[in-house]
Amino acid sequence: MKQRGSRKPARSSQRASIAGECGHAPTTFAIAAMCSVFLAGCQSTMSSSLSIGGAAGQPGAGGHSVTTDDWPLRFREHKFSAFSYSTYGCRLWYRGRLQLDEPDDQLQMPSDAVGNYPDNLHASWGPIRNFPSPAKVSWRSRDGSSHRAEVDIGEIFKDQLVRHNMRREELLRNQGVPPEIILEVNDRTINVYMRATLWTKDEQISGNRLSHRRDDLIKAYSRTY
Repeated sequence: MKQRGSRKPARSSQRASIAGECGHAPTTFAIAAMCSVFLAGCQSTMSSSLSIGGAAGQPGAGGHSVTTDDWPLRFREHKFSAFSYSTYGCRLWYRGRLQLDEPDDQLQMPSDAVGNYPDNLHASWGPIRNFPSPAKVSWRSRDGSSHRAEVDIGEIFKDQLVRHNMRREELLRNQGVPPEIILEVNDRTINVYMRATLWTKDEQISGNRLSHRRDDLIKAYSRTY
């Protein structure tokens, strides 16, 4: 209670200080001037953040500059995430970071219990420069068997080609979102996917002006242990 009581005079003194410095309550002109300075600062910050590569959700966003002039499309950086299904104690390291750390005594849900699997698979960590050392994975499958693996993402995507299902003439010239790489541990199987957001000339959903893009999930690697 004493702390609360001590804060009230401080707030009051701040108000008094403001009024004292001006000699009177802020005028409409002063308020307008303050707002003008504040808005100018906001605009400057917004402009600098957008100048990196375009507005969010638009070709060129994120600073990853790719055009269809260079065909086939290649990537220099990527995003990464990992998922596990029907596993015990799955632990996965990538680029020095623990991506998965599941309980040893808890079986993770099966993938067929996920309503929109595998379309739910997305990657969010990044961008990561191509390529870190292999991902290291340890886990137990549904039957309790122990497994260890190293998954060399750099070897799987050594050509650095963007995996997609589009033709060159279907795409806008400027592309710019780093592709997503997803590693999935599913019982005894490890799958690696790529999901690349590509900006298209035509609507992908008829009548939807916001559907000028495709992000198909492409399986690039699979191994069962």
